[in-house]
Order: sequence, then structure tokens, then C-alpha cells
Amino acid sequence: MKQSILFAALLLCASAASAQVEEEVYRTDYAIDTARVRTLWVELDNLSFFKDNEYTSEFMRGYTLPGLWLQPKAVYYPLKNLKVELGLHALIYSGANKYPSMAYRDIAYWKGNQYQKGAHLLPYFRAQVTLSKVNLVIGNLYGGATHRLIEPLYNPELTMTADPEMGFQFLFDSRSFHLDVWVNWESYIFQGDTHQEAFTVGLSSQIDWTPRDASFHVYSPVQGTIQHRGGEQDTIYTNSVQTLTNGAVGAGITWNAGRRVLRRLNVEADVLGYYQQMGELWRYNNGWAFYTALSADLRDVRVRAGYFRADDFISLFGLPYFGAASTRHVGAVFDRPQTVFASVEYARTFAKHYAFGARAELYQSFPGQMTDADGAVSMPEKATCFSVGVYFRVNPEFLVKKWK
Repeated sequence: MKQSILFAALLLCASAASAQVEEEVYRTDYAIDTARVRTLWVELDNLSFFKDNEYTSEFMRGYTLPGLWLQPKAVYYPLKNLKVELGLHALIYSGANKYPSMAYRDIAYWKGNQYQKGAHLLPYFRAQVTLSKVNLVIGNLYGGATHRLIEPLYNPELTMTADPEMGFQFLFDSRSFHLDVWVNWESYIFQGDTHQEAFTVGLSSQIDWTPRDASFHVYSPVQGTIQHRGGEQDTIYTNSVQTLTNGAVGAGITWNAGRRVLRRLNVEADVLGYYQQMGELWRYNNGWAFYTALSADLRDVRVRAGYFRADDFISLFGLPYFGAASTRHVGAVFDRPQTVFASVEYARTFAKHYAFGARAELYQSFPGQMTDADGAVSMPEKATCFSVGVYFRVNPEFLVKKWK
């Protein structure tokens, strides 16, 4: 009953053309505006959020995310195809007064004991050059939801909570093909350090068999992430190297109906794989999963439903509902778990630099048999969980100087 009320409330509040939260709120446009050559701008990028995760299953515990991140920065365009950004990234949670200095992703076993007061602060720098259909990025990447990874490979919530990705990125766009390849360096080590080096290599691509604006758009995504943990300089000698891989290949079709009520209908199915090439971080060394989702843009909102089944599949960055491992019980795994999910969302761009979004999600989990870290076996009951979130993206910019 509670879930039905939340879904109905979001349906009633929508009043304009809809779009997905990832598209309008989370993602960042990486195209360089050639008209801004030899100009200097001040930009303030902000994402404010309030997300309540009412999770009660054996997969994970529930939590609430009230907060925001800010990126004040200077942006300079020395050439038509070159862009340089310099600033700060600050993450702030309502009610928090100190923040761990460690990287805000899971980096092996080490957790730092240094803290920052007031906010989690990081320097921000990005250099980008466009060469025909290619964009090369070094420093802070166009990461998070901009990678367009499917949810079992990447939880969109990380766009709010994780550190900005930093490393090197290669982007290619044509009429029929999109390619995003990146290296995100998450943990650097010096000689004698007592924690691990960690970095992630990612690939997100899509082949468009028909034009994206055709009545029927047929496409094939190929995606993957590889995380390596270790390093030649570390002082850890037991399980000091781990290499973990996720991959997905699928097919999808979008019907651009353009009707008064039904604007768009999409269905996609993906087969996923998991492989632990080195190390013993997870109990399973390999596994697979099946994921399918159907979404419809119904004038004002987007409704979505889907199904997921895992067989020894572990997700590196996805929501635990899309995998066979529990984060609520460390070391526990599930035998062929299944998840049925549904969501309703609304997003609206008020102007070029302002966007609002709201989303409610429902998860029905069927965990199957659970084996804990000590080998004890149990049969958890199925569980119904939900989350509700609202988001506001503000990205104003101001011209400081233009040179002739």
C-alpha cells in the first residue's frame, strides 16, 4: 500500500514533457562549443539530492542520502577544439561535520583514518581536446551516468556519492556508433604504503543498426568494467592482487511512437558475465546473469519494469539487487537470486542549466538459498523494498573575459 501511494504521487505531480533522470539530471554534455574560443568562464555545477532507500532484504541495508555536491570552476577555451577546467569538488551531507579522506568507492580492504571537516573536498581539473569525431579527456572524466552503463554494471546513485572519476578517457561518436573507453585511477600508492593501488578500466559502446530518430531504432550495447587492485609498491603479501571483470552484451529496440500519450517504447535484453581473474576477494570466480527492461514514455512520465536473474554473478559497481552477493551480511552469497523491479520517474529541464527530477523504485527480491561466510545455509524470504528520490541540477555559468 505504501509503495502504491508513492508511485501514484509521482504520477500526479508530473506536468510537462518527460525524460529520464539520468539523461536530464545526471549526465553531462561533453561537446565543446566552438563559438567560445578564447573566452574565460566561471561555472558552478551543483547536484542537490534527497534519496530515501527503504531496503529490508538480505541483499542490503536501507539508508538515506540528504545532501549535495558542488563544483565551482574556471573554464577556458584557448582554441576551438580545446577546453580546460580548474576548480574544486565538494560533497556535503546534511548534518555531517567531518568526512573520511579516503576515496569514496570500495578500495580493497584499506580504509583511511584521516578526516576533512565541513565537506569532502577534492581538486578538480580537466583538459579536453576534440579531433573530428573523437574527444580525448585527461584529468577528471565525464563519468558516472555519462558512461551509459546498464544498472547491473553501474548504480546511478554513485553519480551523487562517488568521487569524480579521474584518469584518461577516449570518446568516439558517429551516426551509427558510440564508444566510451576510460581508465579511472581510484587509489594511488607510494613506496611503503600499506594499502592497495586500484584502478578501473571501462568500455561502453553502442552500435545503431537503424538511425536513432527512426520510427524503430534497433541497437546493440557492448559494455564492460575491469577493476585491478594491487601494485608493485604495496606491502600486502596475502591476496595482494585482485582483478575482477564485469561484461554485458545485448540488444534493444525503441519505438519512437510520437503519439499524444505514448511518446516512446523501449525494450532491451542483456546477458552479463563476471570473472575473478586473480585473487580471492569474492567466493565465486565466474558467473553470469540475465537482465531485461521495458520502459514507456507516457506523455508526462517514464514507467519502467524489468527482471534480473543471477547465477554466481557479482557486480563491481551495481546495486546489490543485481548480483549474488550480500552487502548486509559480509561474505554471504545467494544461489540463483532473482529480482523483479519497477519504477516511475519524471524529469524536466527548466532552462539550459536547470533540471529537476523525481523517481520512485520498487524491488521484489527472491534471494533463494543463502550461504553465509561460515558456510551456514538458510532460506531467506522474498522481500519487497522501495526507494524514493528527488534531484535538482543547477549549472549556471558567467562570462569573465573574451579575447579577440
